[in-house]
Amino acid sequence: MSSFPSSRPVAQAVTVDEDTLTVDLSDGRTVSVPVAWFPRLFNGSASERANWRFVGGGEGIHWPDLDEDISIDGLLAGRRSGESQASLRQWLKNRDQVS
Repeated sequence: MSSFPSSRPVAQAVTVDEDTLTVDLSDGRTVSVPVAWFPRLFNGSASERANWRFVGGGEGIHWPDLDEDISIDGLLAGRRSGESQASLRQWLKNRDQVS
């Protein structure tokens, strides 16, 4: 681990609605991306999307109810979910069985 302080921005606030994931960063920027980029968020209920926590001191965001993790670096790079269609189908199937 480096002894130099990190200059990478970290998340300070998160808002998720039906259409948009918005993250306010420590450097003053706000990043907004379509929720459709992250199918688990897209398929989650409002209460599931609202149940998140910071991980790594704000380097990422975790949604325990949806088993979703999104990194700030990934958002800044414009990366969408890398989950395969097969994995998403299985998650949706398991989710339907629990409901």
